[in-house]
Amino acid sequence: MSADAGDGLAPGVDAVAGTPPGKAAPRRYQMIALVVASALFMQQLDGTVLTIALPTMARDLGVPATSLSLALTSYLLALALFIPASGTLGDRFGSRTIFCWAIVFFLLGSIACAQAASLPMLVAARFAQGIGGAMMVPVGRLLLLRSVAKEDMVQALSWLVMPALAGPILGLPLGGLIVTWLDWRWIFYLNLPIGLLGVAGALMIVPEVRGDARARFDIPGFLLSGLTLSCLLFGFELASRPGTGRIALALLVAGALLGIGYARHARRTADPILDPALMRVATFRLSVIGGSLTRITQGAQPFLLPLMFQIGFGLSAAATGTITMAGAIGALAMKALAPRVLRRWGFRNSLIVSGLISSAGYATCALFRPDWPMAAIVGVLALSGFFTSFQFTGYNAIAYADVDKGRMSAATSFYATFQQLTLSLGICTAAAALELGPLLAGRASLTLADFSVAFMIVASISACAIIWNRRFAPDAGAEMSGHQPVREGTA
Repeated sequence: MSADAGDGLAPGVDAVAGTPPGKAAPRRYQMIALVVASALFMQQLDGTVLTIALPTMARDLGVPATSLSLALTSYLLALALFIPASGTLGDRFGSRTIFCWAIVFFLLGSIACAQAASLPMLVAARFAQGIGGAMMVPVGRLLLLRSVAKEDMVQALSWLVMPALAGPILGLPLGGLIVTWLDWRWIFYLNLPIGLLGVAGALMIVPEVRGDARARFDIPGFLLSGLTLSCLLFGFELASRPGTGRIALALLVAGALLGIGYARHARRTADPILDPALMRVATFRLSVIGGSLTRITQGAQPFLLPLMFQIGFGLSAAATGTITMAGAIGALAMKALAPRVLRRWGFRNSLIVSGLISSAGYATCALFRPDWPMAAIVGVLALSGFFTSFQFTGYNAIAYADVDKGRMSAATSFYATFQQLTLSLGICTAAAALELGPLLAGRASLTLADFSVAFMIVASISACAIIWNRRFAPDAGAEMSGHQPVREGTA
């Protein structure tokens, strides 16, 4: 194995960077991470601002607000179809090339959204946006993994996530300002300067890296995985809406059957588009399982909190947005501390402790009542966001600690697929819990007790991740974290 492969760098990266073999240029990983983060920031900002503008968009286009769900689901469809293919395309054409083209697709889709004069035009434009979105984040992460040494990976991932966390923080107030003082179409024009800066930065700073291109593109796997993910994502999406239970169940059953078909296909294929064999790598498997359990809860919280504050507390949408920003601010504050914490205590111990505290934070949300001091609510949300964000930093790093360089593209596609599925499953879980409470009690409306039960359910799911966190080896990811566990019998 070459030195390049041993430290997690792609061949030729050191030569491009102009640094000695095996070492990334000082602070160069920060610039690469920030370039990749521009795409993640743009996607997060776009999604957050869009939720604020939906009623205004519906009124302007002359359609019911519920009809705009088509625009949201068309984006999900594009994600389901193209996320699995992202790693393969990065290998074949180069990660930087695909990353730049993904941003271009997202920007063209944004322009088309801004110019949409009807709902069908908006739906088509959002699909184009989704093609770019499906490629930007997985390929951007692949670009980072192949361009940064393992010892810098935790720091690089922290820099990657910090701008992305600013998207939800800025999105709520910015969306309100745009809808109030400008036209909703400016929401999509905001993406242009951010995306163009991302493309320019990638071309100037990021080296072109590619893996071993597969001999043949797995077309049957592409179709099967796309259909599976589409059915599951739409099933989860519909399960969170009243009156669509039967359709959601049919989609989920179809998705499960198609998934079984894909699993059989993958066992017979040399290079499947989503490779289940990656789950044999212990750190990757534990990160996928533990991270998925945590992301189910993380997907549920943004769904539950606004509803509880507006329905249960009677707060306005503006006040709700201001309060829920506390979680994002807490998450942002954590990122600078993550590398030092992991170096001191390692991945295993850090993930166990952060899992306990973040689960306790979710459970505390079940106790929120209108007579609570607002400072206490904000403090709980900030603390919960702080430790949950730490978990994601840990999971996102250690997932690739023991993955071979040649399988890195397959790993990023596989991981991104599970991220999208479990976040959607979180919404489904929360919605099902809210619908079940009034049904069992024979009520027609929600009460605070229903939200309490829902939060306790998702907190319990999050706490289950601790079981898997304990299965990490004490020295798991030591090359990334720099942690040296104390061995028995040593002084």
